[in-house]
Formats: sequence, structure tokens, C-alpha cells
Amino acid sequence: MNPAGTVAVAVLRAPVAGRTWREFGYALISLVLAVPAFALPLLGLVSGALSLVTVGLPVLCGVLFAARGTIGYFGWPARALVGWYWPPPLPLRQRGLAGWGRALLGDGRAWRALAYCLVKLPLAAATAYFTVLAVVGGLYCLTCPVWWFLSPTGFEKLDVGGWGSSWYVATGGALVLLVFPWLLRLLVALDRVLATALLAPSAAERRIARLESSRAALTADAATTLRRVERELHDGTQARLVSLGVTLSRIEQRLDRLPGDTTALDALLGSARGTVTDALAELRDIVRRIHPPALDDGLATALTTLAARSGLPVEVSIALREPPPDAVATTVYFTAAELLTNAARHAGTARVRLGLTEDDDWLRLVVTDDGPGGAAPNATGTGLAGLARRAQALDGQFDVVSPAGGPTTVTMALPRG
Repeated sequence: MNPAGTVAVAVLRAPVAGRTWREFGYALISLVLAVPAFALPLLGLVSGALSLVTVGLPVLCGVLFAARGTIGYFGWPARALVGWYWPPPLPLRQRGLAGWGRALLGDGRAWRALAYCLVKLPLAAATAYFTVLAVVGGLYCLTCPVWWFLSPTGFEKLDVGGWGSSWYVATGGALVLLVFPWLLRLLVALDRVLATALLAPSAAERRIARLESSRAALTADAATTLRRVERELHDGTQARLVSLGVTLSRIEQRLDRLPGDTTALDALLGSARGTVTDALAELRDIVRRIHPPALDDGLATALTTLAARSGLPVEVSIALREPPPDAVATTVYFTAAELLTNAARHAGTARVRLGLTEDDDWLRLVVTDDGPGGAAPNATGTGLAGLARRAQALDGQFDVVSPAGGPTTVTMALPRG
């Protein structure tokens, strides 16, 4: 088919095409959704003015939080009807009301969503008005000859005229119906441009999301690899060393039955058996550092066991809804072990409290001792700097409060992931 024929077929098919009526439904639903959303930018303007005297800041934070929600609010009809998709906003990682508020006020995507709420209503209203008027008016005019037969007197009063005039009106209605899909597509395309610019993540935000996803995958893969190495060392290398130790013991027993002086051989075998014993002890220590066997029964059991083996009386409080990922559980366990060790060795502590709670999507480990205080992440020998780096590697937070005279409270918050 030649290009002119292709264009003609597209124009004739447009009024009955599925795309046209999906976009028509999207235009109507968008108008319904845009009406309540329009209140957000108005409330934002008022709270922004009041924020000059700090009264409106909490309201403005609430408005921005609701604006983040409109990303999915406008996204579901767009995805269902016209196939648009934009990912949800990244979760706010900051803890506490102050950190949460600062994160909201600095969230560019929330501000852009608020701007979209402002422009969406007039655009949706114009789209719905013109398209509904075109559909209703076009169908009415197209069927004008039918109405002329049904009520010719009424049509004369409306200056439609006679039978011939009704066909002129019908022709105009047909033209309107042929044009309306393209007007609709133009307005919906404008909506898509605005939605992409204001609701979709920016290039920097997409890169951050990809990096976070990649890091989560690498962390999970590293945890899996360590577990595999731990199993191989435990089931393979350690078993062979045990077998070698048994073999050396059997050889040593047989040497006792040989004639002659076997003192030198006994010394060599004893040294070899001692080396095997030392290697087994070192290997077990390495395995425990890779993946503590206590974690196989769950983090709560592992921490309770760790506290029971500590040289100090430890009060344990654990409240978890479900087991955390392996990487998070391992980090929490090693952090608790390090803090309990520090308390026993350096703090002159009489009692320790260890608490693990789950708040939204965060795990919160709090270890408090009644020692003399003065601990800091950069203090020599405490290992706190390494624990802080562990927390930061998982997008967590690590805080130490240790005034002179104590007590010392160390808090580590980790996203569940």
C-alpha cells in the first residue's frame, strides 16, 4: 500500500482503534484523580509561607510525603491503560523525625511530583472536556439524519433545516470524530512528557537505584559465597585434617611396637600431630569468623547464646517479626560480639544490656554498658571504627554515646534490605 493509502487507513481506523479508547479512559480517570491531588500544591504553598516562622514545616513535610505517594497514585492508570511505567521513589533511609524531615525537604522527586499535581488538573480537565465534547457532539451530529426522521419539527426549531441539511451536519460530525483521536493523542502525549519529566526518576536517581540494586546483589552473593566457603572448610578441609590426625596417632601407636630406638620418629610424629591440632583450631576460628555456626539457628538464638557465653551478665531483649537477610544478620552478630568483648576487656563493666528491635524496614541494635565511658569510633583498640564501616557498607548508621563516667550506648541501625 502506498503512503497516502496507509495514512488514509490510519485516519479512518483511529476513531475505533483500541489505543484511542484506552487513552480516552485514561483521560477521564486522570481527571477524577487530579481533583483531590490538586489540593496538595495549594496546601504546599500555604505551608511554605508558614514555614518562614517554622510553623508550616511539619505540614510541608507531610505534603511532600503525600506528593511522593502520588507517583504511584497516577502511575497505576497510566500503566494499566497506556503502558507507561516509572519506578517508585527510593525509600528514605534517614532515621528520626529530624532526619526524615530533612530528607523530604531535599527530595527533588517529591517536589517534582508536587509540581505535576499542580499542572495535572488543568491538563486533565482540558483533555477530558475537548474529547468528551468531540465524542458526544460528533456522534450527535453524525446521527443527525436519524433524528431528523424521528423529530423533524424539533430539528427545524434548531435551524437544522431539511433532509439535505441534516447530511451536512452528519458530515461535520464525521470529520469531528476523525479528528478527535489525534487531538486526544496530542494531549495525552503532552501529559506523558510532563509525567516523564516530573514523576519519573532523574538520570542521577536511576543511577543511584542501579548502584543500590547492584550492591545489594553483590552483598547477597558475597554472603552466599562465604557460606559455601565455610561449608567447604568445615566439611572438606577440616575433615581431612581430622583424618590426618587420626592417621598420625595410629602410626605413633605402631611405632611403639617396632624394635630399636624410635625416639626421633616419635618426636617428628608428635610435632606433626601438634601442627594438625593447631591447624584445626585455627581453621575453626576462621570458620567462625566467616559464618558463626550459631546463626544457623537464627539471629535471636545466636545473640542469646553469645550473651550467655559472655563474661558479663547481659540482659537480652529481642523483638523481630521475621529473620533478616544473611548479610544483615552476620553484621549484627559480629557487631554484638565485638561490643560485648570490648565491654568485658576494656570498660570495667558490671552489667550490659543488649536490645535488638525492628522498626519499619530497619533493624536497630542497642548495646549499653555501665562502664566509665570515653569510647569513640576512632579510639585505639576499640574496633568501633571498623564496626562503623560495616554499618555504612550496608547503608546503615552507627552512633556512639559515651560521656566521661558512662554509661556507653552504641546504636547500630541497618536497613532490612
